[in-house]
Amino acid sequence: MRVAIDTQPGGAGPNEDWVAGTPALAVVLDGLSTAGLDTGCRHGVPWYVRNLGSQLVAALAGSEASLTVGLARALEGVAALHPECDLGNPGTPSATVAILRQREEYLDHLVLADSPIVLDGPQGFSVITDLRVDQILPELKAEVARHETHTAGHKEALRNLVFAQRETRNTATGYWVAAASPEAAEHALTGSVPSEDVRAAALLSDGAACLVTDYAMSTWPEVFATLRAGGPRELIDTVRKVEATDPRGQRWPRYKSGDDATVAYCQW
Repeated sequence: MRVAIDTQPGGAGPNEDWVAGTPALAVVLDGLSTAGLDTGCRHGVPWYVRNLGSQLVAALAGSEASLTVGLARALEGVAALHPECDLGNPGTPSATVAILRQREEYLDHLVLADSPIVLDGPQGFSVITDLRVDQILPELKAEVARHETHTAGHKEALRNLVFAQRETRNTATGYWVAAASPEAAEHALTGSVPSEDVRAAALLSDGAACLVTDYAMSTWPEVFATLRAGGPRELIDTVRKVEATDPRGQRWPRYKSGDDATVAYCQW
């Protein structure tokens, strides 16, 4: 498996995405925004995704453990690195997870929350994603969409949404992300497909996938054509060019003018 990776922050702040690739493993993490709310942790989201990613690679590279078990071990490992923090805080640093691993004649995948894995095969494109977060708090999301980005109204609406999301995060009635408890790993979407059924694959944070999922300015066949021609950097540059045409979020209401964008492109 040949893996090309790239990641770019969405603005002046630190990048809260993380990506890694090996000859048998690709991982993309997307740290969840805190909207300036207290997290109970002194380390921050970039620290969390960096350490979770490192723990995942250590748990899964060269291992026969299932992706679920590997994620659970990684979550336990990160929690052990900062026991002095309030890991029970509902806003404790957290992230989406997308993992693809080659194992003999199979490709194993794991998706937790809305960073998709897209498989390109002879029968077309398959999108593996977890959209449970989209099913909750529609009124608060609509309120965010009413405001242009970078306005006081938008900032307040986003804080209200994130505050409410935190109360449903990692609960039976809400949605699941990687945070402090290894229990979240049991709620990931997992599966395997024969390697011969896949020509290429892409793991994307939502800041890159939005070109298709939110903006509808491209299709998955076009995304893979861009990846073949110019790699992850060209795809991210395309996202930025599209966003530059709507910097205030009028055409495409969104949480940020530009989100952190990350891609791992796998070929065989």
